[in-house]
Amino acid sequence: MQMCLSHPTHGYYANPYNPIFGARGDFITSPEISQVFGELVGVWLLSQWMQVGQARKLRLIELGPGRGTLVDDILRTLSRFPACAKAIQDVHLVETSEALRSVQEAKLRPILSRLDVAAHWHDGLDRIDVSAQNEVYSMVVAHEFFDALPFHLLQHTSDGWKEILIASADNTNNQAQSTDNPAESTAQDSAGKQTRFQTVLAATPLSKVLAASSPRFDKLPVGATLEVSPVAWSIARQIAQLVGGKNAGCALIIDYGAEHLFGNSFRAFKNHRHVDPFSIPGECDLTVNVDFAYLKEAASDAAQALGPIPQADFLTGMGLEQRVEVLARAAQSEERADSIRQAARRLVDRSSMGEQYKMLGLVGKDREIRTDTVWPFATS
Repeated sequence: MQMCLSHPTHGYYANPYNPIFGARGDFITSPEISQVFGELVGVWLLSQWMQVGQARKLRLIELGPGRGTLVDDILRTLSRFPACAKAIQDVHLVETSEALRSVQEAKLRPILSRLDVAAHWHDGLDRIDVSAQNEVYSMVVAHEFFDALPFHLLQHTSDGWKEILIASADNTNNQAQSTDNPAESTAQDSAGKQTRFQTVLAATPLSKVLAASSPRFDKLPVGATLEVSPVAWSIARQIAQLVGGKNAGCALIIDYGAEHLFGNSFRAFKNHRHVDPFSIPGECDLTVNVDFAYLKEAASDAAQALGPIPQADFLTGMGLEQRVEVLARAAQSEERADSIRQAARRLVDRSSMGEQYKMLGLVGKDREIRTDTVWPFATS
């Protein structure tokens, strides 16, 4: 999965000929649908900085910035508040694709120039200085980032947990035991040669380690499958360390998934349609649902978790309707006003994005919080 998405020359995100986003691409994201999404995310981040006294400089960090639309909307929102605009120290973007880095730089150049701040690109979150949290307030955003991280697929058998691996259908080794119903698939390489694949079960060292990484997994019955990402666990902990401490920062993780485990959510998209994940590797988007409970467990040592709550609840609670009406009234035509309203309705549609996407907030573990200070999240 990581090679198919992030290979420096053949990966899905690295290839400039893959449109990826928008109507011509393979999927469309909330920030691309309406500017209001990024504005309300920016307002929430701003409110958290204001709650800790506005005393420190701040830095904005986004993981997987796409075309840069979300971070651009956030910066535009923050810049409308003079004290906040002066406090912005720099912007950090975690992006491995050189092609997307170029798109992001072009998108952000005007707002960065106006604010007189610099942007820095990183291959990983671990490249960002954690010790600086005592000097700056970190605002971290990860939108549709965790769903693209590599994962391991485990199955609970009568002999314990085993890992489901991918093998050539005509070249399985003796150490791997075929599953009862192997999922077969066919891939075609650049020379047109076809290879069949199937899933096989194997007792790997990781199968035991990952199965023990959450107490929730112990309750799964024999026969259950489990998608688990150690990379997601690691990055969630890194985010928690960045925002950890009493007033160190805040984070928003936005993705589709739920606060429970998944066992069969791996899928691929091409031209807004489901395709076989093995059919055209490097040319389609690969994704898996996010287990938000797993992220909360990973972050629990350093951060307090807020939510997750559905995207519709977050956006509505942050004033989506009021902001949309302001934009609609300012539109130059009734058609444009209708388009603004329709886009907003799509974001909060309970039969689709409004419920499928969840928003998870993180703040420092030592911070004293009340329900009104972390609105629209409710505290237990």
